[in-house]
Formats: sequence, C-alpha cells, structure tokens
Amino acid sequence: MKKVITYGTFDLLHYGHVNLLQRAKELGDYLIVAISTDEFNWNMKQKKCYFSYEERKRLVEAIRYVDLVIPEESWEQKVSDVKEFKVDTFVIGNDWEGKFDFLKDYCEVVYLPRTPEISTTQIKKDLQK
Repeated sequence: MKKVITYGTFDLLHYGHVNLLQRAKELGDYLIVAISTDEFNWNMKQKKCYFSYEERKRLVEAIRYVDLVIPEESWEQKVSDVKEFKVDTFVIGNDWEGKFDFLKDYCEVVYLPRTPEISTTQIKKDLQK
C-alpha cells in the first residue's frame, strides 16, 4: 500500500483544497492529512483561523479522498510523521516549491500546482470588501 501525506491549515475549506486532496490521493492508496492546530497557527504562523482545529478536522475527515487526519503541531514533525506512518510520498502545493526538499531523504516529494482562481487568502480579502 502506497501512503501519501500532505499538510495544511484547511480553513474556509474550498474546492481548491478538494482538488489538492483528490490529486494527492491519486498518487497513492492511503492519504494522511496533517492539519495545523490552532496553537501552531497562532504561535508559529501568527494566523488566526475562522474555524477551530476540531471543526477543520471534521470537515477534512468528511472528504472521501482522506483516510486519516492528524494534528500538525510543529514545523519539525514532518520527518517523524513520514517515518512513523511509513509514508511513500509527501505532497504540498507548489507555492512551497523547494522548501521541503529535505524530505527527499525519506520519501518522494511532490509539489502540486494550486487551483489558480481560489485561495483562502483571496476569500478573506473578498469578504472584507
């Protein structure tokens, strides 16, 4: 069984997220999604989410491509997650191109193109108009 992992905040879930998860699942048999916790988002990214971690987790778990959701609590946990879950492929949006190449020592690293016309950042900006 080929395992794939991806990471994200997944706040204000939209079809760009679903596209990413669908394409990630197509790269393997089992998709693990690590969702940033509220504490990690605030303390490390200075980002406040609209939905709580538990709400975001529940939404992502409802997507048929997702087999397991785990919390992302630190930047450094990626290597240990890859080892613990015996991950074959790490997937992330291409806006992170090159930033996770260090994981190539442990698994395949794939940067997928984002869905160009949608982003959580854009949704937040549009709502403020």
